[in-house]
Amino acid sequence: MARTIKSVWLTLSLIAAIIVPTHIALAGPSIVIEMKSGRVLEANRAFERWNPASLTKLMTAYVTFKEIEAGRLTTSAPVRISTNAANNPPSRMGYKVGSVMTVENALEMLIVKSANDVAVALGEAVSGTEPEFVARMNAEAKRLGMIDTHFVNPNGLHDDSQYTTARDMGILATAIRRDFPAYDPIFAAEAISTGGKVTSTYNLLIGRYAGADGMKTGFVCASGFNLVASATRNGQTMIAVVLGAVSQKERAEEAVRLMEKGFANPNLAAPTLLELPRPTNVSDQVANMRSTVCTDEARASRWDGRQIEGYITFNTPAIKPLTRAPKALKTGLGGADGVSKSAVMLNGQFVQAYPVPSEKPVRPTLLEDGDKEQFGLRPGFTVPVPNQRPS
Repeated sequence: MARTIKSVWLTLSLIAAIIVPTHIALAGPSIVIEMKSGRVLEANRAFERWNPASLTKLMTAYVTFKEIEAGRLTTSAPVRISTNAANNPPSRMGYKVGSVMTVENALEMLIVKSANDVAVALGEAVSGTEPEFVARMNAEAKRLGMIDTHFVNPNGLHDDSQYTTARDMGILATAIRRDFPAYDPIFAAEAISTGGKVTSTYNLLIGRYAGADGMKTGFVCASGFNLVASATRNGQTMIAVVLGAVSQKERAEEAVRLMEKGFANPNLAAPTLLELPRPTNVSDQVANMRSTVCTDEARASRWDGRQIEGYITFNTPAIKPLTRAPKALKTGLGGADGVSKSAVMLNGQFVQAYPVPSEKPVRPTLLEDGDKEQFGLRPGFTVPVPNQRPS
């Protein structure tokens, strides 16, 4: 009798495993939020600690926005590439030490290119040194109520002590979209153009999903493929956070599933991000995806590049091919004026003299169709096992 019951239980378990939807079987932590109300419409393992990877750059941008708002920095202030900044590994702009760009252009490179060297240079422009900027990042995280987040650097390069959660990233993304709408065009950019070279965003939803307007991707081996995505329809904005996907394709499709559910049923009686109860048994251990996403087999099975058409086929009609050249923000070096903490050094000390901005941040200008170049790989290009570092 016991053996018969056990056999039935095993059979039912196998059936249950088969009929569970794939997105649930594979899903890492995730959350979807109605931005204006902060209501959580769906959450899965939202308090589980995860490596943020380049989602970290959202806090780098947020702290910079706060400095501009406070009048201690302008969008045209200089950002210098220091030796410390230049020594960061890809993804990066690769500018020489001493190169200068504006804060606005640095923000564009930070979000679209996910440039690690620019992230550090921007932090130095805001706070003088990278450690001081990181302290500011953690102070802002605490102020916002990000109770399970700790930053170690401005760019998200892997560190065992750096972690966040889907819930905390939802808080940060909501704060950015709510408090600093003037910068929405940067998060919605399909590409940047630097010196005639167009670099597309790793956010596959921009230009391909109806209403998509942000925000940031992230990848290191420990994190897997992370994404904070946003979309706006009929004045309503959904923000989805997906952590630990096994590919660019999976994180994009999961974010779409979450946002589609949110648009279909925006339950404004749901708890807010700050009301979401933290489970008592949640672990403080930070997840590590390296053995899943950074094997030779895993790399060979996916496409990690920025050109998507012809390389990734999505399993949802909600993500449509981009059949034109990407719209690019024109960016690059030069054009700076004013002072930042990385701009002037006198007798070994930073000179801190900040002009008060006379106007709101200027929205970036999109290139006209005639000025854009098609971003793509040469005809007949054979996809190798990717050795680049996606973000």
